Amino acid sequence: MGKSSRLPGFYKKPVAERAKVVAEWADLTPEELAALSGEGGTALSPELADKLIENVVGVYGLPLGIAANFQINGRDVLVPMVIEEPSVVAGASFMAKLARAGGGFRTSSTPPEMIGQIQVLDLEDPEAARAAILAHKDELMELADSCDKVVVRLGGGSRDLEVRILDDTPIGPMLIVHLIFDCRDAMGANMVNTACERLAAPIERITGGRVGLRILSNLAERRLARAECTIPAEALAFDEYPGERVVNGIVEAWAFAAADPYRAATHNKGIMNGVDAVVIATGNDWRAIEAGAHAYAARSGRYTSLSTWGKDEAGNLIGSLEMPMAVGIVGGATRAHPVAQVALKILNVRSARELAEIIVAVGLAQNLAALRALATEGIQKGHMALHARQIAISVGATGEQIDRIVERMLQEGEISQPRAQALLKEESGK
Repeated sequence: MGKSSRLPGFYKKPVAERAKVVAEWADLTPEELAALSGEGGTALSPELADKLIENVVGVYGLPLGIAANFQINGRDVLVPMVIEEPSVVAGASFMAKLARAGGGFRTSSTPPEMIGQIQVLDLEDPEAARAAILAHKDELMELADSCDKVVVRLGGGSRDLEVRILDDTPIGPMLIVHLIFDCRDAMGANMVNTACERLAAPIERITGGRVGLRILSNLAERRLARAECTIPAEALAFDEYPGERVVNGIVEAWAFAAADPYRAATHNKGIMNGVDAVVIATGNDWRAIEAGAHAYAARSGRYTSLSTWGKDEAGNLIGSLEMPMAVGIVGGATRAHPVAQVALKILNVRSARELAEIIVAVGLAQNLAALRALATEGIQKGHMALHARQIAISVGATGEQIDRIVERMLQEGEISQPRAQALLKEESGK
């Protein structure tokens, strides 16, 4: 029997016990468990941080939580998430639990192909230059492959060379060469940028033009991940909200985002709450993922929802999310950061594509959590309880004081720093 990501009562356990559960799940070594907990300087030390970026003066910590209940393509998964915003981990976990009633998440992805761009300027005849580059396509792709023989040996490398002409730019016409490069299990920025640099001089010779920028594009539209789920209406019912009403409310909320960019921006931010948290946990570039996601949401010329929600003939809720997902499991901070290595071990992924599919499933779950709340009791009910906890902590409450102060503020309907300070003073006087 396989491992189950169902962890009833997990949130009630002390931090150390939760860590022990995850360590047993992922067969973590004592050193890996110590890195996860940050004990003894085994996580990101100032010395290691100094090797990762410039002018280091310290390190900055963020909470790492575990989203439970995920079942993806029939496999149970525990998902590490790094985020400072309350309710995200809980929301994703609860929606993953509901999704299990419909068989969990089904995911797929396209090959890990990235786009490198080479800008060619000062051309007398852009069309002739385009034809000349395409005539030398094979030799240019072979030259690009020579930059990283390891990835070629692993089955990656150049896949195509495309040429676009931008007739109308602020400085006049320019020609853009797209190198399509399969990066295998790497995110690929360094290998693609290196290949584009290598092609610059040959392209200048072929076209007679001047090469400007040579850089990867974060609109990774060739490297997509997709997640789908079906949730029975009865699984969505709670309190005074029947399942059919919840389903209809979610579809109506999605329709708002599909039609209005103002709503779509917040709708997609909710998706990225889940996506970014896993991307950060695994040491990947969340800024690149954000850039690609929002550009993809606007690819039609109008910014819209990344996800889609509807009903099937039986009245079940059906949802899907497709977006660029340029992540890696080798190279960069993914392998340099000790906690990122532990996160990948917990996920037990064997390829960058598998990681991408898990991330997009988490994004869909988080999107559902937000829509369900918005369409029923409102987003603030759950948020304010967690917000009250943060306020209590900010005024210096500790241990059980936090719970008592939070309960009082919620009962009174006054959640503010001055009220928390007054209640803490009462607590201290007991």
